[in-house]
Amino acid sequence: MSADLVAHFKAMARNNRWANHRLHEACMALGPGEFTAARTGFFPSLSATLNHIHAIDLYYIDALVGGGLGRAAWRNHAEMEDAAALAAAQAATDRRLIAFCEALPAADCERRVPMDREEDGIFEERIVDILAHLFQHQIHHRGQAHAMLSGTSVKPPQLDEFYLAYDRANDIDEALRERNRR
Repeated sequence: MSADLVAHFKAMARNNRWANHRLHEACMALGPGEFTAARTGFFPSLSATLNHIHAIDLYYIDALVGGGLGRAAWRNHAEMEDAAALAAAQAATDRRLIAFCEALPAADCERRVPMDREEDGIFEERIVDILAHLFQHQIHHRGQAHAMLSGTSVKPPQLDEFYLAYDRANDIDEALRERNRR
């Protein structure tokens, strides 16, 4: 069962990278002021929503790899109002998550890692639960950003497909490297 979970987490990490890439590409195509403009949502703008995703990713990935930053990983996050800068930072974080999942031994799925919950203390959480939460968090807030894009000059990208064989054949990071070589 754990081997199946590891395969699932690898697929989810790659899907996460694919969906974030598509969403950030759309945001980079927005007109002046649209990325930071006030919008209806849990967070008040596309910028704030995508910054939140990135900050929380940093917190959970730090815990997974034993980085020791605790809440500082999230609390010290510098808000980025430039869509391209945030896209680059999110891509780097997504690649870290992919690398973690690729290297995850099946036996480690049940391993517990400390999570700093500040005044509530340190809680030991299973890696399997942290990853499930991290992917759910991403999907939840990407959906909010997707809805916000509906009120902009850019059509929201399709995010409701999973990273299937067709998408893997057109690996995002490889496609970007090829585009930059031109």
